[in-house]
Amino acid sequence: MEKVDSILESIPYLLKMPSKRIWVDYDDEADVLYISFRKPQQANDSIMEDDIIYHYHDKELVGLTILHAKGKS
Repeated sequence: MEKVDSILESIPYLLKMPSKRIWVDYDDEADVLYISFRKPQQANDSIMEDDIIYHYHDKELVGLTILHAKGKS
């Protein structure tokens, strides 16, 4: 039940995402979480701040790459 509770706690944050569709991939070996708000992302700019890479297509946020993801939880 603890995992379900964690998922339920994240619902308000998921509803605030910039897209109604979200794709999530996690690379356990590299501890990197990839979140896409558009497939394909077609990002043409990226900005890195504090181990998070923000991917943009023009001014629209189309994805996030979160390095050291386990440390963020």
